[in-house]
Amino acid sequence: MEYITVRKIVQENKLKLVAGKNGLMRHCTEDMIARPGLEFTGFFDYFDHNRVVLVGSKEAKFLNQQDPEKIEKYVRKIFELGPPCIVFSKNVTIPEIFIRFADEFGICVLKSNLRTTPTSSKLFNYLQDRLAETISVHGTFLDINGIGTMIIGKSGIGKSETSLDLIKRGHQLIADDLVEIMEKEPGNLIGTAPDILKRYMEIRGIGIVDVVMMFGAGAYRPRKNLSLVVELESWNEDKSYDRLGLEEQKIKYFNTEITKITIPVLPGRTVSLLVESAAMNEKLKRLGHFAAMEFVSKVDQKAKSGGKDDD
Repeated sequence: MEYITVRKIVQENKLKLVAGKNGLMRHCTEDMIARPGLEFTGFFDYFDHNRVVLVGSKEAKFLNQQDPEKIEKYVRKIFELGPPCIVFSKNVTIPEIFIRFADEFGICVLKSNLRTTPTSSKLFNYLQDRLAETISVHGTFLDINGIGTMIIGKSGIGKSETSLDLIKRGHQLIADDLVEIMEKEPGNLIGTAPDILKRYMEIRGIGIVDVVMMFGAGAYRPRKNLSLVVELESWNEDKSYDRLGLEEQKIKYFNTEITKITIPVLPGRTVSLLVESAAMNEKLKRLGHFAAMEFVSKVDQKAKSGGKDDD
């Protein structure tokens, strides 16, 4: 999403509109928050007018101690630069000058029902989620034993059917068919479903199913950190598959690389069990238990000792 309207910010963060209702359709394009401090002394060199402005208790107390004529000049300057909106925290009395300029410039002045720090945190997280760059990937995304696992592969390979079996085993669906991935920061990928697809899966031969109605509320969660990608592919006799688990594949989204595992699909293989095992093995690696390395180490020790068992 390239922008979000102030109206959306108000509605989805339960903010109170105090003045400047003509600014409800203004656009916000930045996910950072501006906390004016030096601006109230006339220093505007680093003021980013694209950010939501948050005024807390400290800023309000500073304003009340300044010369009214200078404050009017500097507050007017803030409004002239045209920020999306100005938010005051719960315990702050909004100066009359902000209400007057809000209507004059058509910029919303809003009141939060939270104190300054919680308001700042809530708005920052909200704007990051709404304005972060997003890519869409064809696949199914689940939480398997705490590991965010995305299953990808060609159409018809069995992604949704495998996922349905995993949900029946007690794991949670995040998204089916289309996964929206955003990078909140390098190393932190978040996966979710488009609004219209939340809770739903498409199963060939059955149609659309609602996993919450079928398996209960515990079968679904709205988002999860992406930690593992499992690609399902038809068995290829000419391809050499990793049998020890020492070969480490990676896949990159934005600036973040994550582990990728390829599982060949054959009749008779319980694919859901293999995906579940892959996720559990990845979790154990993160906890410091790398089975393949331990096995190879034991083989090397055995070879060095001439095949003799240790006492």
